[in-house]
Amino acid sequence: MTREAVIVDVIRTPVGRGKPGGQLSGIHPVDLLAGVLNALVDRNDLDPGLVDDVIGGCVSQVGEQSYNIVRNAVLAAGFPETVPGTTIDRQCGSSQQAATFAAQAIMAGQADIVVACGVESMSRVPLGSSAAGADPYGSRVRERYPEGLVNQGVSAELIAEKWGFSREQLDEFAARSHALAAAAGESGAFATEVVPVPGVDALVDETVRPATTVDSLAGLNPAFRTDRLAERFPELDWRITPGNSSPLTDGASAALIMSAEAAERLGLAPRARFRAFSVVGSDPLYMLTGVIPATAKVLDRAGLTHDDIDAYEVNEAFASVPLAWLADTGADAAKLNPRGGAIALGHALGSSGTRLLTTLVNQLEATGGRYGLQTMCEGGGMANATVIERV
Repeated sequence: MTREAVIVDVIRTPVGRGKPGGQLSGIHPVDLLAGVLNALVDRNDLDPGLVDDVIGGCVSQVGEQSYNIVRNAVLAAGFPETVPGTTIDRQCGSSQQAATFAAQAIMAGQADIVVACGVESMSRVPLGSSAAGADPYGSRVRERYPEGLVNQGVSAELIAEKWGFSREQLDEFAARSHALAAAAGESGAFATEVVPVPGVDALVDETVRPATTVDSLAGLNPAFRTDRLAERFPELDWRITPGNSSPLTDGASAALIMSAEAAERLGLAPRARFRAFSVVGSDPLYMLTGVIPATAKVLDRAGLTHDDIDAYEVNEAFASVPLAWLADTGADAAKLNPRGGAIALGHALGSSGTRLLTTLVNQLEATGGRYGLQTMCEGGGMANATVIERV
């Protein structure tokens, strides 16, 4: 008989700009994640020796984020040496996949208590540095895609062109993200999810810009156009800018996941339960469209429709992604990223999946909603989706 996997707690650090001088840039990523692990067990008065496994996401697993950063963070947090840890890479969905693996282990009866987490310090370990200047694809991928694959920004441009989104529509969505995130911050909506970072005084999300408007975004230049790419894709008029993209970000987040029986035994109240999961592959040229079939698949597995969902978290890697998702799913736009998304709150790659889960659980609790759905586009053409139910 399948056991129920429940979410007991979800937390995150404040967001830091992923550049030198950002509020978290002085913190080693191992220490950043360790602080979140400490906060998670302390908040729940949990003996860390009871944790069966710690599964975490990190994308750029090189340098300070190499050598199994999650295991290193477990040790840095002072957990007993008997507590294991492993680091996974499903690109931007790494920590969402970590939560899925954690819940599946519990549902299968192979674990009772698992921490799912993620971390990325983009100020200290820059995006793309894990390739170390080498070819990550090899000859057979190049043979399959002889014209070559492209970076995510170009994929976002291709999506904007295919779905017909204007520059103004993209900028309007970006301004919405900042306005919603700023309103949530000012209202104290993030107070229950953001935990202090040792050595950092601020508890603000550094990438949120409350004054952002469509007019202020209109002056930004396209971020991904080159002469070579313009020649290859003459249909593009290059609408993706730093303003309608997610910023480089530092951050860490974590979820305490248990069997319902373990939570009851420990006297801990579940906040939500996992209802369904999906993961899909998609066209690696367009790369970011997998959120659409992943959503359909997870709803089918959960036996739900869009009418049942009270809140969505669709990662705002670029504005064209959630806009394409809205256009194809027909979901209620008012339920989408109601506290703002990654355009404002940042996209600390390995941490984003559990960051979205953190915000989704808190949104359901604040509004009395029952079902939430999160989905994440991923490098290489993939996407994860998860449905949770508030308890």
